[in-house]
Amino acid sequence: MESLKGNCLLAQSGGPTSVINASALGCIQAAMASPLIGHVYAAAHGIQGVLKDRLYDLNEEDPAELELLRYTPSSAFGSCRYKLADASEKEEDYQRILEIFRKYEIRYFFYNGGNDSMDTCNKISKYLAGKGYACRVMGIPKTIDNDLACTDHCPGFGSAAKYIATSLLEISRDAKVYDNRSVTIVEIMGRNAGWLTAAAALAQIGGDGPDLIYLPELPCDIEKLMGDIRRVYEEKGDCLVAISEGVRDKEGRFLSAYFNDIASSKDAFGHAQMGGLAASLAAHCKAQLPGAKVRGIELSLLQRCASHAASATDIEESYQAGKTAFEAAAAGTTDKMVAFRRAEGAEYRCEMVLVDLADVANEEKKIPRAWINEAGNGVLQPAKDYIAPLILGETAQPKENGLPRLARLKKVPAKAE
Repeated sequence: MESLKGNCLLAQSGGPTSVINASALGCIQAAMASPLIGHVYAAAHGIQGVLKDRLYDLNEEDPAELELLRYTPSSAFGSCRYKLADASEKEEDYQRILEIFRKYEIRYFFYNGGNDSMDTCNKISKYLAGKGYACRVMGIPKTIDNDLACTDHCPGFGSAAKYIATSLLEISRDAKVYDNRSVTIVEIMGRNAGWLTAAAALAQIGGDGPDLIYLPELPCDIEKLMGDIRRVYEEKGDCLVAISEGVRDKEGRFLSAYFNDIASSKDAFGHAQMGGLAASLAAHCKAQLPGAKVRGIELSLLQRCASHAASATDIEESYQAGKTAFEAAAAGTTDKMVAFRRAEGAEYRCEMVLVDLADVANEEKKIPRAWINEAGNGVLQPAKDYIAPLILGETAQPKENGLPRLARLKKVPAKAE
C-alpha cells in the first residue's frame, strides 16, 4: 500500500464518557509521531465543526496538557448529535466536508463515537471514495451504553459500570441505616439496551446492592413492577430497585410515558428523551405503600463522566483503541472501526481487531436473554462475569487542590497552509 501523506483530523460525537479523551489521545499521539502527518487537527463539536470550518490545531497544544486527556472526562473538543442525511438526499453537507478536507489537506479522518457516529463515518468514507479523494476514514468506538455491534464491549462502559456498581453499593448501605421501612428506586441510563443497569448487580457481592433489576430487553408493566416491590418490601422491610430508563410495557410504551410526555421529545436521530422515571415511580410507590419511606434517584449525567471512579482497564483499552485506529490507517486501512475481542479462558485478555463500518452502523447489541433471570427482574452470573473484569484497576488521575487536574487546552483555531 502506497504511503499517504497529509494532515489528520479527529472529531468526537454523541454522549461524553470518562475515557473518550483517552481514545483521542491515543490517536493524537500516534499521529504526531508519524512522518506521514503534517498537522493534527480536532473538529469543534464533531462533524458540525467540519461543516462550520471550526478546527483546532493540536500541534499548538502543550504536550503535557494533551497527556492529561488520558484522565480528563467529557469530550474535550466538543460533541454533537448531528445526523448526516444520505448523500443522495442532501449532498451539500458532503460537498462541504470535501471542501474543508481539501482546504486543510485532510488525508486521515477519525470519528470517535457510538452507533450513529459509525453511520456518519461510513457515509463520509463512501462519499470521499466515490469522488476519488484519497482519505483514510476510521471509526473509534465509544458509548457507555455498550450497545455497539461487532465488539465485545465499548470504551466508556467499564468506567460507567464501575461508577454504577459503586453507587448502588453505597446507596444500599445508606438506605438501610434507619430503623424504618424503605423503598429506593434508582434510574440508570439505557434506552434500548440494559448493560449499564445490569452492572448494578456487581454491588450484590457480599449481600448489598439492588434486590430487583429491570432492563429494556424484557417488557415490564406497572402491575408486575409493583408486585415485585411489594413482595420484597414485605419480606425484607427494605427494597432497592435498579431500573433502566428505557423499560417498556408489553405494547412497547415507555413506563416513563405513563407519568409524563418527556419521551415524546426526539433528538436528531429520532431517539426519545429519557428521564424522570425514578421520581414518578417513587410517587406511585408511595401511594401504593403507605408508611414506606420512598426515594427516587436518577443517576443522570453523573454516570457518564465520573472520571474519579474510572476503570484503569477502560482507560488503557480506550487509549489503545485510538492508537490502533491511527496505526491501521497509516498502514493503508480505511472504512473500518476498531473493535475489542475477548480471549477465551478464565483470565481476562482483550485484543484489538478491525471490523467494517457498515456492519456496525445503526446496529444494537443487547443483553442475551439467557443472562436475565426467568422472572425478568434480575441478572444471572454470566452477566456479572462478563462485566466484572471491565471495571478493574484504579485511576492514576492527578489532583490539584484536592480535585482532579483536568486538561486545559488552548484550542488554537486552525489555519490552512
